[in-house]
Amino acid sequence: MSNPLPLRARAESEAKALPPLLARARHLAGAVMLGDHGRRRAGMGDDFWQYRPVQPGDSRRHIDWRRSARSDAQFVRQREWQIAQTVMFWVDNAASMRFTSDDALPEKSDRAQMLSLALSILLNRGGERVGLTAPTLPPRRGTAQITRLAAALDQEHEDDYGAPAFAAIPPYSHALFVSDFLGDLDQLQSAMAATADRGVRGVLLQILDPAEESFPYRGRAIFESGGGTLHHETLQANDLRDRYLRRLAARKDQLRQLCRATGWRYHCHHTNDSAQSALLWLYRAFDQGGQR
Repeated sequence: MSNPLPLRARAESEAKALPPLLARARHLAGAVMLGDHGRRRAGMGDDFWQYRPVQPGDSRRHIDWRRSARSDAQFVRQREWQIAQTVMFWVDNAASMRFTSDDALPEKSDRAQMLSLALSILLNRGGERVGLTAPTLPPRRGTAQITRLAAALDQEHEDDYGAPAFAAIPPYSHALFVSDFLGDLDQLQSAMAATADRGVRGVLLQILDPAEESFPYRGRAIFESGGGTLHHETLQANDLRDRYLRRLAARKDQLRQLCRATGWRYHCHHTNDSAQSALLWLYRAFDQGGQR
């Protein structure tokens, strides 16, 4: 019989990087009170969900006569919706996402990973399948899949800006793209057009540092891209502020228009804002989009 100690040692070593992200994501998911029903809704299935009064258009064969006999009203026995949805995640891990303007604030990538993993936990709890587009992680259910997601999210790229991978997104599924979306939008536009043609709907979650929103810089400043390929030095940074803010507003408007054209939804989150509020918005966005 082989010695199990080396295997255990390797497993414990590999697991060390996972608990912090998993623990924070689970704590965040637990803070969102969703009630006992979660994402359950009436539909096709075998499990009883609830009784409701008969409504115009209901077939008589759907009436539960035993329950109705106990009152003056007639009731329909509803079953739980059991057709699991698939939600695929693309979480930008390029160099631009590692920016933070203050040590007290998380990096954009940290907030992106935590929100994505927390949402995956909530969706998994509701019976949905979750997966990742890059690195490719096929959609599955279960706690093991959440662990795989946590491991896959903890990978960095040295490119300045990320481009969404979308080839692994199944037709008629849902998707979440998380990024600062400050790079070239051509690849994002191509990805969303291609997925929309396959019946995919989803959410663009733009994550920005508060300094990227307000541009508080004054006097002499040196600006560098996260990957170090772009460099700009100025003696009057405040002279750039108005131009920068106009371009940022234009970028946000481009993202909103892209979402309107493809049936997606857009939301901007800042790293100094509540992660719980952002998670709740995301969960409701996918819950509302769960039925076509």
